[in-house]
Amino acid sequence: MAANGPNHLLPTHRKPSFPISVDLRGYLRRYKRERELPLTYDRLRAFHEVIPLTDDAGRPTLWDTVIYDASEMPALNEALKEVYAWLKVAGDLSVVGHLYVDRVDFCTFGNSTPFRIRIVNAYNDNQDYFYVKKADSSRVYGLELEHLLSPNRLNFITHGNTLVEEHVAGIPGDIFIQHWLGQRPELKPIRVAKELVKFNERCFIRLLGDMRSYNFVFVFTPDFEEAQLRIRAMDFDQQSFDGRKNFYRPQFFKDNSPLVRFCTKHLRPETAHQYEREEQTLILQRASLASERLGLLLHDMAHDPISPPEKVRTLREGLAEYYDRTDYLRCESMGALIRQNLESIRRDIGRPVVPELVPE
Repeated sequence: MAANGPNHLLPTHRKPSFPISVDLRGYLRRYKRERELPLTYDRLRAFHEVIPLTDDAGRPTLWDTVIYDASEMPALNEALKEVYAWLKVAGDLSVVGHLYVDRVDFCTFGNSTPFRIRIVNAYNDNQDYFYVKKADSSRVYGLELEHLLSPNRLNFITHGNTLVEEHVAGIPGDIFIQHWLGQRPELKPIRVAKELVKFNERCFIRLLGDMRSYNFVFVFTPDFEEAQLRIRAMDFDQQSFDGRKNFYRPQFFKDNSPLVRFCTKHLRPETAHQYEREEQTLILQRASLASERLGLLLHDMAHDPISPPEKVRTLREGLAEYYDRTDYLRCESMGALIRQNLESIRRDIGRPVVPELVPE
């Protein structure tokens, strides 16, 4: 990761929502991401009262708890439990009988205007969350690319215009910067810096944009000697939409400047390059293991108009200059640009890249 400082890099305007295409729907069915569910996003919109939700300190949040008609609640609760069962245990209702829906929250912030459902275990009060959102093809591509090319596995389900996502647990990036960065002796600075370099590279190669600090989390794992860290994206709304190259590099967002300064303070350029290469190698290994599936996904993505042509042209010119490869200038879609990114790092490392697949 270069030592360039972040700038004011923000979305130029609200990203439109793109419907799931016929080809993408076929892909989702093939890999059991699409299935019939007893509940839709539109059904959850039929609430009749909202109560502002505050945090533990009594401060307002971006969420409201929603209230439904009393006659609707029993059926709605059962439907939400069934959705959770499909998300977690392939629809096995026999193991979720002791769970109950404790709360349904709604957020009007952002493009997806999600519902967050809190599920509680009646025996031990353990709680979990999942989200119900409006289905958007760019978000679905983002979730699937995260599943295939990152070290993280993601469960999600689509049903028509409804998207169900599991909760990504971790410390939100803005909270980590405020309360953890440089303040916890159990966190070695080099671990933080290393993971930021790797996360920056993952986002750039698979073209996941807008990774400001509140759009990713830190996962903290105690180890036998030193604690381990991993940064995980939790918002995939800006997958392959923007035309600016640096929009896909978390280091260039103002919100992330404390992290970038911390990184450049503790890493030599040679070490940062080593960590970039490590992540590139891992990405190619993941791409090779999921070769057929990734090839089908990028094929569908290449034929899906999830970004205006002018943004594709701007981005391909920026990437062609960055990688010094004129092959980018022939790309006509975001899917083709991701394939070229994989080819660019393959050229440097010498590993097989995702094959060209043309599904029947």
